[in-house]
Amino acid sequence: MRTLCCLAVWLLLFVVCWPLALAALVLWPVVWLLSLPVRVVGAVVSGVLALLKAILLLPARLLGGER
Repeated sequence: MRTLCCLAVWLLLFVVCWPLALAALVLWPVVWLLSLPVRVVGAVVSGVLALLKAILLLPARLLGGER
């Protein structure tokens, strides 16, 4: 459904302003490549926070706390 909505928005943009639509089509892979490091950093930060949570809650789990 999301792909269909993106296609519909792009077609609308193509009808209204075709140079901008073509520029968006050409520049989208560049934007995607530039956003990859941000995604990797986000995954690493999420993993580190999950590890810290597991370490901090370990004593409670060992003592039989609720899960």
